[in-house]
Amino acid sequence: MAGLDAAFASHAALTLVHILPALLFVSVAPLVVFRVPANAVWPERLIFPLGVVVGVTAYAMSVYSTGGWVERSAVLLFNSLFLFSLFRAYWHMRRGERILKRRWMLRAIAILLGIATTRPVMGIFFATSALTHLAPNQFFGIAFWIGFSINTAVIEFWLRSRLRRGVKESRTDLRSASAGRD
Repeated sequence: MAGLDAAFASHAALTLVHILPALLFVSVAPLVVFRVPANAVWPERLIFPLGVVVGVTAYAMSVYSTGGWVERSAVLLFNSLFLFSLFRAYWHMRRGERILKRRWMLRAIAILLGIATTRPVMGIFFATSALTHLAPNQFFGIAFWIGFSINTAVIEFWLRSRLRRGVKESRTDLRSASAGRD
């Protein structure tokens, strides 16, 4: 544990530059998703630059990964997906495509929250380390892959199930409308 503390202390400034914007991002995210307060544009203007700072600093922090290349590979993949999703949300927002913006923003937020899912997974690894004999440098990467994968899979499943349900409802509406014309 002392080694972990020392590793984070050695790059405390970078950690703060990563964590503080991430905290603001997570705080502003519900305002963007749920449009609270109504017609407020400042949350959207704030969330995109915050997301870029979080993403860029995540790449920088991966240099100091406790879990080595396994952790670094998870960060590189999921951080790239996060930034891609954020970029797509911004692009759709600029084009006035609100539904697509919302879908991509939900992806970005879910991926970012993957780090929160990673923490209980790490807790399980810490709690079972007497049985597994795994050290943090051996399980951090695995925990990152599990946590980020769970969030990414759940948001994709949810978005696609909503899309399928919307398509089915549209088809039902079309059938009802055409039946009424006959």
